Amino acid sequence: MTVTITAFERSPDGGMGLARDTRVRWALEEAGLPYAVRPVSFTAMKEPAHLAVHPFGQIPTYEEGDLVLFESGAIIFHVASRHPGLLPDDAQARARAITWMFAALNTVEPPILELITVKFIEGDKPWSKERMPLIADRIRHRLGQLSARLGDAEWLDGAFSAGDLLMVSVLLRTRPSGILNEFPSLAAYVARGEARPAYQRAFAAQLAFNTAKPAAG
Repeated sequence: MTVTITAFERSPDGGMGLARDTRVRWALEEAGLPYAVRPVSFTAMKEPAHLAVHPFGQIPTYEEGDLVLFESGAIIFHVASRHPGLLPDDAQARARAITWMFAALNTVEPPILELITVKFIEGDKPWSKERMPLIADRIRHRLGQLSARLGDAEWLDGAFSAGDLLMVSVLLRTRPSGILNEFPSLAAYVARGEARPAYQRAFAAQLAFNTAKPAAG
């Protein structure tokens, strides 16, 4: 069955790979699975048809036959669990890779998202300028811990896994702030992720999707 995912009709980042559909595209490319993309406008995201597949009115979603999923982490776990290349065969290594998936989304990403919220959504609030340095320091603390754990290793735990895919995707969100460059080992780690052919295909696909001229009506 053909997999269909949803993506922003026009991503706020202009197609630079920071929207969460890029993570799902990357996982599908790593697994060698073809997929279709259904664009969703910001208005349509809040309408009943989309809320039926994503109750919180966001993207991406994943549809395969009767199966409908939302949340990028859950989608990637589903893909990784059923197709080779994203989770190790060894049970313990597999469990560790899944742990890193959760760590990326639950431990590393929240303060990064908070910084984005303060900067772009709450930037006009009188307290936003005071909060930003505090949040940036929390990000630095987390990245310092992650950098210490990664050390000189190529990936987080042996071979590349879905844990690395999600961690690289999360860390990419720190690049516009300049914080990523403060941690050379993590910057190099992210660059290795971006160099993977599957990521290159996913990035090119979502960039083309976001820069294509709308069809004449």
